[in-house]
Amino acid sequence: MSPPLRLAHDGPLAILTMDSPPLNLFDLAMWDAWEAEVARLSDDPPRALLIRADGRVVSAGVDVRVFADTDPAEAESFWARQLRISQAVEALPCPTVFAAHSLTLTAAFELALACDLIVATPSARFGLVERRVAFTPSMGGTQRLAERAGPARARELVMTGALYRASTLAEWGVVNALFDPAGFHGAARAYAERLASGPSVAHTATKRIVRAYLDGGVPAADAVLPEVAARLVRTEDHRAAVAAFLSDGPEHRTTYVGR
Repeated sequence: MSPPLRLAHDGPLAILTMDSPPLNLFDLAMWDAWEAEVARLSDDPPRALLIRADGRVVSAGVDVRVFADTDPAEAESFWARQLRISQAVEALPCPTVFAAHSLTLTAAFELALACDLIVATPSARFGLVERRVAFTPSMGGTQRLAERAGPARARELVMTGALYRASTLAEWGVVNALFDPAGFHGAARAYAERLASGPSVAHTATKRIVRAYLDGGVPAADAVLPEVAARLVRTEDHRAAVAAFLSDGPEHRTTYVGR
């Protein structure tokens, strides 16, 4: 059988694709694949990561048989393991983009929320529907949704278990960009490629500053900023871009190398 998740590289861009037809369900094999591939990305980070899916849907979420088979005595360790996948995606030192062309439920939506940016078709639907099995999202989706859209919206989405179109979530600040369905995969890839070929060390610095802010507010971000800026000053990309700006102006065509 083909693996449910495959990792490919195209120059500085890594592409992680879910491919477990027909529904890209999160069963034990899917979670094991995510754990392995995210560990590989953590050990050897790309300059940007695009997460996408093949098939009619992005994912119909968790395979309900997982709930039926989970031993209550092992539930805490089981869900701690799955949460660590979201945490590892979030901690990757590169821009991460989740591309949703259609239905994106539960675990897949939670992983999208662990990414830096979410792009989607306007009609793609998202949901944290665990209430249907008297459960709550347990890969970190609720709190990450609250970060993006506020606690009231997080409670609404989780407690109602309703599905929301990407166009609505874009208004909430959850989805960052909407692309036409006809050229969606190409547009999502171009969006990620632009990050991968851009000043990716500076993008990593931006991630660190935002994370410091989320963890401790403006004072925490201010505390790390001088050291972050000093590191960027010493990079090849910064020095090359400054020189190109001075010689060619703001529309210079510097090739960034990620160092």
